[in-house]
Amino acid sequence: MAFLEIDRLVKRFGNVDVLKGISLSVEEGGFLVLVGPSGCGKSTLLSMIAGLDSISDGEVRINGRRVNELHPSQRDIAMVFQSYALYPNMTVGENIAFGLEMRGVAKAEREAAVARVAEMLQIGHLLKRKPSQLSGGQRQRVAMGRALVRNPQVFLFDEPLSNLDAKLRVDMRTEIKRLHQRMGTTIVYVTHDQIEAMTLATQIAVLRDGVLQQFGTPAEIYNNPVNLFVADFMGSPSMNLVPASVRSEDGRTVVALARANENDLILDPGPASERLGRVIGQEVLLGIRPEAITDHDGADRNARTLVDADCHVEVVEPAGSDTFVVTQLGGKHVIARMRSDAAVRGGQRAPFTFNMDKAVFFDPKSEQRVA
Repeated sequence: MAFLEIDRLVKRFGNVDVLKGISLSVEEGGFLVLVGPSGCGKSTLLSMIAGLDSISDGEVRINGRRVNELHPSQRDIAMVFQSYALYPNMTVGENIAFGLEMRGVAKAEREAAVARVAEMLQIGHLLKRKPSQLSGGQRQRVAMGRALVRNPQVFLFDEPLSNLDAKLRVDMRTEIKRLHQRMGTTIVYVTHDQIEAMTLATQIAVLRDGVLQQFGTPAEIYNNPVNLFVADFMGSPSMNLVPASVRSEDGRTVVALARANENDLILDPGPASERLGRVIGQEVLLGIRPEAITDHDGADRNARTLVDADCHVEVVEPAGSDTFVVTQLGGKHVIARMRSDAAVRGGQRAPFTFNMDKAVFFDPKSEQRVA
C-alpha cells in the first residue's frame, strides 16, 4: 500500500475546476516533486495535502488514513514555505523549538531536539541569532530545521529555494537530498524548476492547467515523455522538436527533415520504425535531446542506431565541459551537445551524429506521443 495517496482530487472555485481529478501515490520514504509552470495547480495541491485548503472532491490518505476532514495539526505533516515564515522577535533556537513548545514538549526534550537538528543542518553556531542577522541560505536552513525537529510522517516543501541565488540554490538542493537520504522521510516538494525536479525526485508529477500530464521516475519523464508539453518542459536545454515527414524508401521507414537550399536530411528512426510505419505519408514532430546529437567520436558506442550527417553550423556556444552547436532543420533551430574540443566553427559545415535510439515522435495536432 502506498504511504501517501492522492485519489481523484478536485479543487473547485465556483464553477471552475482548478485541479481536475489528480491521482498520485507515494511509497514511504519517497520524494515526490510536483512540477509545472506558474498557475498549474501544484501549490494548491500541496495546500490540500497540508489541510490549508479544502478538498472539493476526492481523497487524501496518509498511511492508510483519510485526512480530508482533519485539521492541519492532526495530519502529522510539516511544511517549509517559500517565504521562510520565521518569527523576527525570536532567536534561531526559539524559532526551531516553537512548534514543540506549543505541543507541550518538555524543555529538556526540546533543547535536545533543537541541538540534534542544528547539528544536522550545521547551524549550531547560529542558535542565538535573530532572523534579521542571517543570510537567505541560513534562514532557509532554519525554516527546514523547524520542520525537521517535529519528525513528522510527511514533509511538504513549497518552492523553498526560489528566493536564493543560483549558487546557493544548488548548494541547498544538495543539502535537501542529503537530508532525505539520511532520514528517509516521505517528502512532497513543489517547484517550477525542472532541474530541481530531476535532481531531487524519486517520482515526478508534471502538471498543466490542473491536469496531471505524466507521473513517473525522473528517467521515465525525461526519456519517455508522453506528450509534447512534457517533452518541451523537462530538460535544459529543452528537447529539440523538429517537424518531419514519415516516408517509405526502399521498403524501410524513414523520417525526412527539411533543410534550407539543400536536400532533406533522411534519418533512420531506429526503434520507432515499426510504429512510424503506421503513419507513412504523415507529418510528425521528431523529439531528440541535445545530448543525443553530438560529434561522431562523442556518440554513445552502445547505441544501435547512429546516423551521421553533415549540417551547416549556425552558432557555436562553448560551455566549459561541453560545446553547444546550433544548426537548422525542419525550419527550427536544433541544438547539439558536443565535446568541449569538438572541431566545429560557425558558418561552416560539420559532421553531426544522431542517436536515434533516443528519438521520440509526436502527432503535431493532438500533441500526443505516437512512437
